[in-house]
Amino acid sequence: MSVLASASNENETTGSPGRPTSTASFSVRLIATACVIAMLYFGRAFFVTLISAVIITFILQPFVIGFMSWRLPRSIASFLVCAMFVLLVYFAGLGLVTQASGLVDDLPTYSQRIGQLIEGAGDRLSDFERSMSQMMPKKLQEQRTPQVDSLKKGRRARVPAPPPPVDPKSPAPVQEVRIQPESSPLLTFFYERLETIYNVTLMASFVPFLVYFMLSWSDHIQRAFLSIFDTTDRAIAAKSMESVARMARAYMAGNFVLGVILAILSTIFFMFLQLPYPLLVGPLSGFLSLVPYIGLPLALAPPVLSALPVYAKLGGYLVIAAGVGTLHLFALNLLYPKIVGARVHLNPLAVTVALMFWGLIWGGIGLVLAVPIVAGVKAVCDNVAAWKPYGKLLGD
Repeated sequence: MSVLASASNENETTGSPGRPTSTASFSVRLIATACVIAMLYFGRAFFVTLISAVIITFILQPFVIGFMSWRLPRSIASFLVCAMFVLLVYFAGLGLVTQASGLVDDLPTYSQRIGQLIEGAGDRLSDFERSMSQMMPKKLQEQRTPQVDSLKKGRRARVPAPPPPVDPKSPAPVQEVRIQPESSPLLTFFYERLETIYNVTLMASFVPFLVYFMLSWSDHIQRAFLSIFDTTDRAIAAKSMESVARMARAYMAGNFVLGVILAILSTIFFMFLQLPYPLLVGPLSGFLSLVPYIGLPLALAPPVLSALPVYAKLGGYLVIAAGVGTLHLFALNLLYPKIVGARVHLNPLAVTVALMFWGLIWGGIGLVLAVPIVAGVKAVCDNVAAWKPYGKLLGD
């Protein structure tokens, strides 16, 4: 009886074999996943800054080791590498700002040209509607509402009502004049997004300091991180860290080299077409072409906008689209597999799902960081025995 009682009590606590425990475990995992996703979404500024700093650290680590081979301390070598990186970013940004300053002066010309294009599209739409209405039966043409015709012919001028009679004995009313200041659309755009711009600028200012501390304290951080694991798992953790670092360096370096090649070729092509601001439009188009799946339309946007004051016919835009499309296909089919694809080993389905998820969570920067994040997860899964099936699931 005591044995049966103990067995019944155990069944009441655990339930039928496997089901209550698995249900509770699934619920806990589901709640934990939801919490992690919420944390990634609401803390996206923090996580984007941290992950960007980690990736930059992996890229700059070989340069620090190179300076240390000259018998320089790690702190001084890290400072020199970070200073060179900041100067490189500064001069690149200075060149883009110099080109963009001229573009700001030409904004009225662009806005006028866009207005002309919109009016031309409206006229073509009206002509198309008129031709379609002529093809309709006469009964349907007679049923056209006068509101549609009034939009084409113009509204009648409304006669203002006569002012009320004024008593000569009463004092003249004082009219209040209100001056409405004209607001610039650009200033309105920045004012509405002032908080977002401030948060992005604040987080971006931490990146150089994070990179410097990660580089100068990399030995201490690595020893402290490996001390968390047991002796048997310490080698696996070290190998996983090295795999992630190698993958990040190969992926980012490959994309940078490919972006530079596309930027140079695009700039030469736009100079040949005599587009305005080729030194600004070329690099933008070249690097935007590297965004997975949506790189081609993104790469087309800068040259098309730049060509608005230059080309008035459709033929010029078709030449731009053909040239940018040719460069994009050349990079995607010939250069990308050799420079980048051989180092990542991700299947297209995993890349697509990663782009959807991280783009939804972090927006545009999520599209940039999606592939290195998933590739890093795959590198960890390939080194942990229990997670190798997940690595195969993500692999090509």
